[in-house]
Amino acid sequence: MNIQSIEVSVEKLPLIKPFKTALRTADEIENVIVMLRLENGIIGMGAAAPTVAITGDSTEGIKGIIQSVITPQLLGKSITQLNQLSKIVQQSCVGNTSAKAAVEIAIYDTLCKFWNIPLYQFLGGKTNQLMNDMTISIGEEEKMVTEAKQIVNNGFSIIKIKAGKDWKKDIERISAIREAVGNNVTLRVDANQGWDVKHSIEVIREWEKDRLNIELVEQPVRAHNITGLKEIKRNVQTPIMADESLFSPRDAMKLLSEQAVDYLNIKLMKTGGIRRALQIADMAEVAEIECMIGSMMESSVSVAAAVHLAIAHPNITKIDLDAPLWIKEEPFEGIIYEENTIQVSGDSGLGVKRKR
Repeated sequence: MNIQSIEVSVEKLPLIKPFKTALRTADEIENVIVMLRLENGIIGMGAAAPTVAITGDSTEGIKGIIQSVITPQLLGKSITQLNQLSKIVQQSCVGNTSAKAAVEIAIYDTLCKFWNIPLYQFLGGKTNQLMNDMTISIGEEEKMVTEAKQIVNNGFSIIKIKAGKDWKKDIERISAIREAVGNNVTLRVDANQGWDVKHSIEVIREWEKDRLNIELVEQPVRAHNITGLKEIKRNVQTPIMADESLFSPRDAMKLLSEQAVDYLNIKLMKTGGIRRALQIADMAEVAEIECMIGSMMESSVSVAAAVHLAIAHPNITKIDLDAPLWIKEEPFEGIIYEENTIQVSGDSGLGVKRKR
């Protein structure tokens, strides 16, 4: 069954509150929706989140690449030739990983609908039952502490804390949050490339000295600084995770061969879709390095793809997929959030559809 058409649209989704990291502040997100139609009328869906500060991909850039470069190469191709379609998408242009991800997610969704199975079954079946976290964006200490308490009251036992704008304040903020929530709550810290090597070691050692028991510190230094990640890892006890340093399987190979980090954070908007995310997770499994799967500020469409992947792959042992919970009016349904757990419907493909 061949691909008949691919349509692209853009939706603006206001957030419940501003989302602040060391790299950007967002009050709303733009969601680029891809609708892929087969000749028999089956429609699959994908989506992309423009995140210029991380991927370099803008809304207009994603639309343009999909419409003018990727789509012409896919029209008329059989949906069952998955590896060929993925290769066409990945080789269509340099970079543009968000555009590639949106199209490839739509391909997987369409194929699974064609075969009438959920995506996680196609990827190997249910392997994991993972607990989600909730993120606290950067703010004043008192506000962050209050938010942490509310998150725990809402049933979450894992909190991800954004840091990286002021390393001295980061020490104080995370210490205050640990004191407020107690020792039974897991804390993750994401510096979003905001520190240098020296201060990363100093900050983490301070938390270790105070026995804050931070589960991991994510991307403390700039993405290109693999040597820096390795030096930090060698000088602290707290596990270090790569995020912005990891886009491709080639990046994963370097991080793994250098033994630069303890975890890898896979995001579909960085990998360019599901197939290369699977490759990274497989490579890390061989190297005995576990993976987290996360997202940008995305809607349920692309996050659902990440959930299916996390459920299916045994080496994805952590998730950071709270993005749809930040959206004021989520236009799609299919991901089921129950306190700190995520479930997907048993429907075919992503199991996501637009709310009526």
